[in-house]
Amino acid sequence: MEGEGEGEGATAPPGAAAPALLFLPDGRALPLALEPPPGPTAAELLGRLQGALRLPPPAPRALALWLSSALLEVQLKPRHRPLRLVRQWPELLLRLSLGSPDRIARDEPCLQLRRNVFFPKGKELELEDEELLRLLYEEARGNLLGGRYPVDPPAGEELGALACRLRLGPFRPGHHTPRSLRPLLGELLPPPPGRGGLWGALLRRGPRPPPPEEGLLRAFARAPGPQATPADLYRAFLRRCHPLPYYGCAFFPGAIERPPGGLLGRGGLRPVTVAVGLEGVTIIDPREKHVLLTLTYPELCWELVGAVGQEGDAVGQEGDGAAGQEGDAAGPPQLWLEFDGDHEGVPVNRLLRVFSPQAELMSALIECCIELGGAAPPPAPPPEPEPRPPPGAPLRRQESVTRPRLQRLATMDYVREGQELRRVKPPRRSASFFGRGGGTGPGQG
Repeated sequence: MEGEGEGEGATAPPGAAAPALLFLPDGRALPLALEPPPGPTAAELLGRLQGALRLPPPAPRALALWLSSALLEVQLKPRHRPLRLVRQWPELLLRLSLGSPDRIARDEPCLQLRRNVFFPKGKELELEDEELLRLLYEEARGNLLGGRYPVDPPAGEELGALACRLRLGPFRPGHHTPRSLRPLLGELLPPPPGRGGLWGALLRRGPRPPPPEEGLLRAFARAPGPQATPADLYRAFLRRCHPLPYYGCAFFPGAIERPPGGLLGRGGLRPVTVAVGLEGVTIIDPREKHVLLTLTYPELCWELVGAVGQEGDAVGQEGDGAAGQEGDAAGPPQLWLEFDGDHEGVPVNRLLRVFSPQAELMSALIECCIELGGAAPPPAPPPEPEPRPPPGAPLRRQESVTRPRLQRLATMDYVREGQELRRVKPPRRSASFFGRGGGTGPGQG
């Protein structure tokens, strides 16, 4: 493989095989000299990287090695051997992806240095080393720009302003203008949330919003001045990402059922992204870039259905690929989520099933996070006041992208009657196109 090597690389003992490449969060590629198979463990490689990049002692806890491709992303356990798992990659894809045989044969994983899913947010803000903070910042910024972390436009402007401050230095009136920022928008601002397709465009009214470079410029003018160090700015960026329920999570592809009925009568499955982390589970609509459901671990119960376990060194997010429970091996594995809800003022139990070939990885990661104390997330810091829009700017009437949209979920609702559970008949949705819809539930304000 070819790539841009940086620094001295992480050298191996004499007799090593040809160098491989490890990709850093900022896009650089670091050459790695690996011993012949089975090769070093992930823990050994991480120790070499710590020396090659001159990272502080907390680095092995904050960072982890990942094998990633377009079909599968896995965080390696310390005992895993990357070379061995690369050889097993086609078998893992057959088990954990929906790729065609031809696509699986062409899929090649890359070794990446990324944030450790099990590193608490609170510990992250205690880090002082500038290089380690920069690596975490680069990964978070990449997830924002790539749309993996949906954010509201005002929050995106504040985050873009910090990135702008790091890139261009302190704000200088007259020198920094909307015109000078316009070419950099794609590198500073995350993509806007979805606009609801054709119907959303037909129902939107009012004046057009101001150009994004104007909001970015106003936020840039509020960014910290010359006294702020790069480490301060990296930490400020990460702190603003922490309220996002999916920050620092592992992400899995999946699908959920669409609600029945509706004006167009569409059914079938809706593609979703499932984010699993130390504090809970979030289901995201990757097309519209907004949250459908957020649950902390005290708010949910889960069940894995239809996964088939395999012998051997199964790989998962810091937990082995758990042996599946009994189910239909021919159908797609399912992760069932149960949580409390409300139906016409009556408390109900809601069941949502997520179809995904990686459901067993989700289940194993949920179990591991709860064992590590994920059932008690730290209290969230008080939200910062949103800057007031300038005179003449249109009011933002769109709901926050992090606000769950339970009305878009096809859940099965049950109410307890004595010792039995009775299923609640879902409401007719054919006449609800212009209604507000949706009830209240966990995570919905």
